[in-house]
Amino acid sequence: MRKIKLYIAASIDGYITGPTGDMDWLMDFPITSQDNYGYDEFLPTIDTVIMGGRTYREIITMPIIWPYENLETYIVTHFPMDNNKGFHYITEDVVDTVARLKEENGKDIWLVGGGELTAMLMTAGLIDEMIITCIPVTLGNGIRLFQKCSKEHTWTLKEVKTFANNVYQVTYCK
Repeated sequence: MRKIKLYIAASIDGYITGPTGDMDWLMDFPITSQDNYGYDEFLPTIDTVIMGGRTYREIITMPIIWPYENLETYIVTHFPMDNNKGFHYITEDVVDTVARLKEENGKDIWLVGGGELTAMLMTAGLIDEMIITCIPVTLGNGIRLFQKCSKEHTWTLKEVKTFANNVYQVTYCK
């Protein structure tokens, strides 16, 4: 069975977006050849990404090329979107659809975000691993990494990494 891995950046006060829903604060801590936050090791383990519609809309406004080019992409949304990129849109039965994706053959699935989708999949017990890159910024407001989850979950610490730019990364497994 495939695993769902939450690989995400968050401020040290637990937000994944700023007060206006923006992710511009991440641009001060970019992935570089010196500090790629384990991305080069992570990427070969997955072949599919899943994200919420707001996360998708924010990513396409950033001054970067589409970072998931050769990956099967699923976007969870309440709003219809143009499908000119060959993406898959999940508009209903999100938990059941994602559970079925886990059962398919292939590499693991990258849960890119956002907060509502993460909470939904966390509550359903579908997230198997969390790799959280903690950015040394306090945002004070925005979308929380963990919104309202209706169940308690216990995790096992697998690894802690620190980087030269004061960023640290924790990996937890079920």
